[in-house]
Amino acid sequence: MATLQKIRSKGALLVIVIGLALFAFIAGDAWKVLQPHRSQDIGVVAGEKLTAQDYQALVEEYSEVVKFSSGLSSLTEEQTNSIKDQVWQAYVNNKLIENEAKKLGLVVSDAEIEAIIDAGSHALLQQTPFRNPQTGAFDKDMLKKFLVDYAKMSKSASSSQYTEYYNTLYKYWSFIEKTLIQTRLQEKYQALIAKSILSNPIEAENSFNARVDQTDLLLAAIPYNTVADSTVAVRQSDIRAAYDKKKEQYRQFVETRDIKYIDVQVTASQADRDAIEQEVTEYTGQLADVNDDYATFIRSTGSTYPYTDLFYTTKTLPSDVVARLDSVAVDGVYGPYYNAADNTINSFKKLAAATMADSIEFRQIQVVAEDVSATMLLADSIYNAIKEGADFAEVAKKYGQTGETNWLVSANYEGAQIDGDNLKYLSTLTTMAPKELVNLTLGQAGVILQVTDKRDMQPKYKVAVVKRPVEFSKETYSKAYNDFSQFIATNNTLEKMAANAEDAGYKLLDRKELYSSEHNIGGVAGTKELLRWIFAAKTGEVSGLYECGESDHLMAAGVGGITHEGYRPVESVKDELFAEVVRDKKAEKIMADLQAAGATTLDAYQAMEGAVSDSIKHVTFAAPAYVSALRSSEPAVSAYASIAQAGELSAPIKGNGGVIVLQPYNAEKLDGTFDADTEKSTLEATYIRMAGQFINDLFISAKVKDKRYLYF
Repeated sequence: MATLQKIRSKGALLVIVIGLALFAFIAGDAWKVLQPHRSQDIGVVAGEKLTAQDYQALVEEYSEVVKFSSGLSSLTEEQTNSIKDQVWQAYVNNKLIENEAKKLGLVVSDAEIEAIIDAGSHALLQQTPFRNPQTGAFDKDMLKKFLVDYAKMSKSASSSQYTEYYNTLYKYWSFIEKTLIQTRLQEKYQALIAKSILSNPIEAENSFNARVDQTDLLLAAIPYNTVADSTVAVRQSDIRAAYDKKKEQYRQFVETRDIKYIDVQVTASQADRDAIEQEVTEYTGQLADVNDDYATFIRSTGSTYPYTDLFYTTKTLPSDVVARLDSVAVDGVYGPYYNAADNTINSFKKLAAATMADSIEFRQIQVVAEDVSATMLLADSIYNAIKEGADFAEVAKKYGQTGETNWLVSANYEGAQIDGDNLKYLSTLTTMAPKELVNLTLGQAGVILQVTDKRDMQPKYKVAVVKRPVEFSKETYSKAYNDFSQFIATNNTLEKMAANAEDAGYKLLDRKELYSSEHNIGGVAGTKELLRWIFAAKTGEVSGLYECGESDHLMAAGVGGITHEGYRPVESVKDELFAEVVRDKKAEKIMADLQAAGATTLDAYQAMEGAVSDSIKHVTFAAPAYVSALRSSEPAVSAYASIAQAGELSAPIKGNGGVIVLQPYNAEKLDGTFDADTEKSTLEATYIRMAGQFINDLFISAKVKDKRYLYF
C-alpha cells in the first residue's frame, strides 16, 4: 500500500467516502453503444479493415487514459471528438509503420522496452504517476513495486475502491507500454530512412556560407500593380497550362463537398423572457422567507446553480453573484437582475459569511465492525482511548491503518455534487477547531476524525442562488420549427433556397470543401446526421429539416458540388490560377518594356515610370529577403545575392511583387568558424525532420479509407 499512498499524494483524484479517499476510476458514458446491425467497417488501411467495435474499444481505452491522467470523470464533446481523431490517426500511422517494418524485418524486443524503462527518460514515462516525489522524475522502482503488488492483490481481501483503482492504474500502464512499443518501432523506421540521406563536406560548407555570407543591395522595381488588370488577356489555355505545372499540389486523397446551408438558432422571445422574469421574482419573494432546507428550495426553482450547505470561497460562486455579494447583508436577498454574460435572470440570498481556513490538515481512523451496534461500540472505545492520551497513529495501526495526516483544500470539493454522508463529513471537517477530536457516524460506519492544523484563512460564504437561463418556450420552438419546415417544403431545390432565403428572414451560409471527418457543420453540435446525409446526397439535392445543437438549432443543407478523390478540377482552383497567370503576364509585359527602354544603370531603372527604390541589408541565401517597397517576400533576391558581384547590375528578375533589378554594394561574412562536423550534424537533424514526412507517402500507397462518419 505504500506505493498507492505515494501515488495518491501526487494525484488529483479525490472524493469523500467515509472520509477522504481516492477517486475510483469512473467509466463515462460519452460513447454510445453500437447496435448489432452496425457491426460494420469504419476504415481501411492497406487493405486491412477496422471494425466499428474495434475502433470503439480503442477510443474507450484512450478516453480512460485521458480521464485518469487528468483527473476527470467525464469528457466534453470537444475532448471526445479530439480523442476520436487522435485514435484514428494513431491507428493509421501504426498500421503503416507496422506493414513497412514487417517487410524489413524491424522489430522491437522486450529487452529494448526494458532498457527504455530502466533509462526512465522517455517522454511517455514522465507522464505516468510513477514519479519520485522529490525529483518528479520517473521511478522504475515505484513501477516495479506496483506491478508486484498488483500481481499479489487479492480482490476479495481488498477494498473495492483500492481494487478498482489498481485495475485502472494497471490498464493505464498497459496502454503506456503498448504505446512505447509502437513509438519505438516508428523511431527505428524513421532513423532508417534518415540515415539513408547523407551529408557531405561540400554541402556542409555551402550550408555554412548560406548563413554567414551577407550582401547589401540597392534595387529598383516595377510593382505588378502598376499594370492594369484590364491590359492582360488570360485564355483558358493559360489557366490549363498553369494547372498542369502544379497539378500535384491539387491532388486530394478524400472526397469533399461544397454545401449551402441555413442554420436557425432558436432564441427566447420577449414573452418567454417576461415569463421567466416573473417566476424568478416570485422565487425571490419566497427566498426571503425560507429558513432551512435551502437545497430543496433552490432545486425546485430550476436554478442551474445548486445549493450545498457548505462555506465556499468566491472562486466557485457565479461571478455575477460575487460582484454583488458586498451589496447585501447576511440574511439579505438581492435581485432579481439580468446577467448578460450567461443570459440568466438571477437572485440570491446571503445566508452566512465567515473567515475560515482554506487548507486543513487532518487524520482519521475508519471504524467498521460486524454490525452497526458493534461498530458504534468500537468507535466509542477508540474515541475514548485517544481522548485519554493514547497515540493516534499507534491506535490506527492496531486497526490496519496508518493514521497519517492528509491535507484538504477547498479546491478538492468546491463545485462537486456533495450530499448525504459526504456532506456531513465535509461540514464537520471544515468547521472543527485545531486539535479537536470527533467521533463521526456515517451510515453504518464510523470515523474518528481529528484536525491537526489549519492554514490560509479566507472569507467564505453560504449563498443560495436562483439562476435561471432565459430559454425559449415550447411555443417559441414550435413556431420556429413550423416556419422553417414550411420554407424548406416550398424551397426544395438549391436554386429556390438561395433565391428566397433572405426574403424569408434566413441567412444562406456557404461552406466549401467539407470533409466527412469533421465533427460538425458550422460549429454547431449534434449535426452528425446531417453530415451523413450530405455525403450520401447528389449535387443539387436539399435535405429536410434537422434538429441540432442543444435542441436549439434547426438546419437544412443543399449540396452544391462534389470533389471526388484524386485531382481537383481546374474550375475549383481557377481563381487562384488566374491570379498567378495575371502576375506572370504582367511580369512578361514589364520585362519587355524594360528591354525596350534600354536602361543600363540602376539610376535609369529607378527613373522609369512606376518604379520604386529600396535598399536591403544583410541578405543571405539561407532566408528569403523581404522587400518593403513591394511589401513582399522575395526568395529570388536572396538567390541572386549569393552569386552577385559588388557593383554589378543584374538583369530584370521576376519576383513575387514585381520585376526587380539589383545592384550589390557591400558583402561581408558574419563571425563564425566553419566546423564540418557541426554542419553535418545540423543537416542530418534537418533530414530526420524531413524523413518524418514519409508517412504521407505511405498513406497514399496504403489507400486509406475513413468511414467513421457513418457510425460515430
